[in-house]
Amino acid sequence: MLFVPPPLWVIVLLTGLYFLSELAVFAGLPAWRHEGAGIALIVLGMALPFTAIAHFLAVNTQVLPTSESNNRLVVAGLYRFTRNPMYLGLVIASTGVALWFGRPLMFLAPLLFFAIANWVFIPYEEAKMRRQFGAEFDAYVKRVRRWI
Repeated sequence: MLFVPPPLWVIVLLTGLYFLSELAVFAGLPAWRHEGAGIALIVLGMALPFTAIAHFLAVNTQVLPTSESNNRLVVAGLYRFTRNPMYLGLVIASTGVALWFGRPLMFLAPLLFFAIANWVFIPYEEAKMRRQFGAEFDAYVKRVRRWI
């Protein structure tokens, strides 16, 4: 699971649930569409990972969650408020996409991605950070929540 990049998980989940909602058994489900809110959430959601990536690049550290190590422990910027702004942004953006299309099954995508991030990617990354940065990372974990 770790070798599939997180944004690809979101795309696969949204796409799969979009097409799954085409099945006749789901035809009677009501549409929960709100284009304005969907666009707002997509923009907000995508701003978080792009800002976080820009911050990583500015301090010269690795962006990919599967990198062997990181040059720095990033605790400034968005990372003062959440330890995972990239994942949080993808959850928010995928919720926006679900609102944009209005297909009820697509609302499972942010929940499923949250589960994948929370129980697969994040534990892997936190273990790596703990090995590499030790007490500094533990102090950061005590100050800043995993999500919000």
